[in-house]
Amino acid sequence: MKKFLGLLFLTFTVFMTACGADDTGELYDEIMDKGVISVGTEGTYAPFTFHNEQDELTGYDVEVIREIADRMGVEVDFNETAWDSMFAGLNAARFDVIANQVGIDPDRLENYDFSVPYTVSSAVVVVPEDNTDINSFEELEGKRSAQSLTSNFGAIAEENGAELVSVEGLSQSIELIRQGRVDVTVNDRLAVLDYLNQQQDAGVKIAVREEEVSESAFAFRKGNAELVEAFNEQLEAMKEDGTLAEISEKWFGEDVSE
Repeated sequence: MKKFLGLLFLTFTVFMTACGADDTGELYDEIMDKGVISVGTEGTYAPFTFHNEQDELTGYDVEVIREIADRMGVEVDFNETAWDSMFAGLNAARFDVIANQVGIDPDRLENYDFSVPYTVSSAVVVVPEDNTDINSFEELEGKRSAQSLTSNFGAIAEENGAELVSVEGLSQSIELIRQGRVDVTVNDRLAVLDYLNQQQDAGVKIAVREEEVSESAFAFRKGNAELVEAFNEQLEAMKEDGTLAEISEKWFGEDVSE
């Protein structure tokens, strides 16, 4: 019994010590002492985090966090992890932060801390590049819209009176627009900008952008205010000196950070 109680006390002490490290900002000090920050990312989610033809990890999120780390004076140790186990890895302290287009929402805010956003997106309407008729979501009424039928974007098109034409993805949607078989598609702004950045002669354009936006940021375990503040300081500096906009324009053709 004494052995059991002793083991229980030791386990509790280790647990409280670990919690205390987060609560007192020791994680930040540990990172700065080691000179390395451990980052969880997928490595399979282009154009945000993926491997190029040389099998080098790259992408928008990868470049942003490398710039932050460089300004903090530390190296980055990337831990490539499947999305389904990403937060479990953060909870288990396998890495210090997630860099993987983590959307800020109420449920996640209850369990994690976030940096200031470094990516902002919204729903957009894509039309042929010579189209001048559609300037609002309301003008989707009666139009044929290429959509994945189970997506939120399909629901937006349908709510605004569009007739849905089923497709499997953005590329097929744009191809149907080019062929004149549909009038529009409603999709994610970042996905569309990435497509347009890679396909300079796509023959389509963004006609309308939804006012309501979604924001993505770096995610941290609760209780690491000093580390979060260090990230925020560098992100704000990158916004002010144009570095964040420059990285955005490289990957999307325009600034997606605001």
